[in-house]
This record gives sequence, C-alpha cells and structure tokens, in this order.
Amino acid sequence: MMVMEKKSVMYETKSGLVPRENRNTVGEINVENPRMLCRSVNVFYSEKHAIRDVSLDIGRNEVIAFIGPSGCGKSTFLRCLNRMNDTIDGCRVTGEILLDGINIFDSRIDVVPLRAQVGMVFQKPNPFPKSIYDNIAYGPRIHGLVQNRTETDEVVETSLKNAGLWEEVKDRLRQPGTSLSGGQQQRLCIARAIAANPEIILMDEPCSALDPIATAVIEDLIDELKDQYSIVLVTHNMQQASRVSQRTAYFHLGDLIEVGNTTQIFTKPKHQLTHDYITGRFG
Repeated sequence: MMVMEKKSVMYETKSGLVPRENRNTVGEINVENPRMLCRSVNVFYSEKHAIRDVSLDIGRNEVIAFIGPSGCGKSTFLRCLNRMNDTIDGCRVTGEILLDGINIFDSRIDVVPLRAQVGMVFQKPNPFPKSIYDNIAYGPRIHGLVQNRTETDEVVETSLKNAGLWEEVKDRLRQPGTSLSGGQQQRLCIARAIAANPEIILMDEPCSALDPIATAVIEDLIDELKDQYSIVLVTHNMQQASRVSQRTAYFHLGDLIEVGNTTQIFTKPKHQLTHDYITGRFG
C-alpha cells in the first residue's frame, strides 16, 4: 500500500522557512479573571481556513493590540468577538468564545444585545444620518437602557464627555453627526458605542483614516477608556500598538503566533516570525 507523505505548509522569511508546526502560539494566552475567553477558534470562508485554532483571553480593563501583516486574520478574529462575521455569506466559525462564562455562539444568544455588550468602532467613521444627539441616544433607546428624556439627556452627555467630545458639540447637538470633522466623527462613534453600556470595545484600525493630531486625541482617549472597559485594538501601526496597549498579539497567516506584554513583544519577541515582522523583514 502506498502511503502519501503529508507536506508541511511553509512560509519563507529572510530568516528562512518556517513550517506550520513551528507556528504554535508562544507566550501566555491566559490572564487572571478574564472578561472573555476564546478557545480553539477556527474561521472558514467557504473552503478557505482563515483562522486556525486560536485561543486567547481578553483581560479586564486593558488594551490588547492585534498586529500582523495584511491578510493575517487579525480583523477576522476581531469580528468573531461580537459575531460580526455572521453577516458574511459562507463564513463559518467553530470553537468557543465565552463572555462572562456564556458561549456567544450558543443558539439561544441574541446578537443584538451581544453587540451592545461588545461594541464596535470601525476603520472609517460611520455616524448615522441623524443628529449628534440621536447618534448617541439611538442605542440606549433600542436596548431599553433609558425610560425618559431626562435619562436620555444624561446618557448622551456622559457618553460624549467620556469620548472627549462634549465641550466641542454641546451647543450643536441637533446638528448632523456628519457635519463633524473626521476625528470628531470617530469620537462620536466611540461615544455611540459607550452609550450602549458595553463591557468590551472592539476597534478595527480606528485611526487609519485620521490625521496625526486626531490620531493622538483618539490614542489618549483609548488610554482613558481602559479604566472602564476592555479594549481590543487592531492596528497596522506598530508605534501605536506600543503606545496604547498593555498586551499584544501577533497574527500570521491565520495563526496566533505570539502573545505577551507589549514591551516584551516589541523588545524581546520569542518567536522568529514575530521578530521578523517587528524588525520590518516582511509586512
């Protein structure tokens, strides 16, 4: 009987070939008292295996940055955390993601309140075609978090203050959200996510469309928000990851290669692929 030899999947860097079996996650995936646990998560787009057996904890009151080259799977994995991948035809997710001990892929889970608990801020600011006030009030209203105008006013003001936007817009709350600058629109979207009273805020390259001044404002805001929320940040900007995150996870071709303290990842990475990416050998 002929036995077929199973070929290893290889990836070539300037440091040489790295077989898949040498791409197991290094570093500590676990944290004490996590907000969310991800175990053996796989994502398929039809026949394409986009995320391979990723396990990772999301800690409380921390910023964890996902980094890696384009197409490595970091945004795909991010979208698993509030089931945004459900909206993509042909996408299938296996494994477990537990939020406060409950598997978010349980058939009994309603994704609408889930996406309030795990809010999302996208790459491009996307305010609703409504007033600044109604952009913030929309979520609390549909989720039943406010009962009257007084409560709504309080949530709007508090959310805009937490997003560092109140002083800039308090006298024009009835103007369209789209009338704001790009950086202000992104802070409006962050305020909108905050207003739904989330536990976790997902940010998919939130500064990629902003100028350096607006980016600095958003980064300062992220640093302040971590005292109240868990924040998961996808970024191509390694300097940004090093500035704002406490933990960093490096993804490569669908694999979680390394996770650890941000300072350690950027100064003493343990995996060769992480080292090659950090030092600019590919990316």
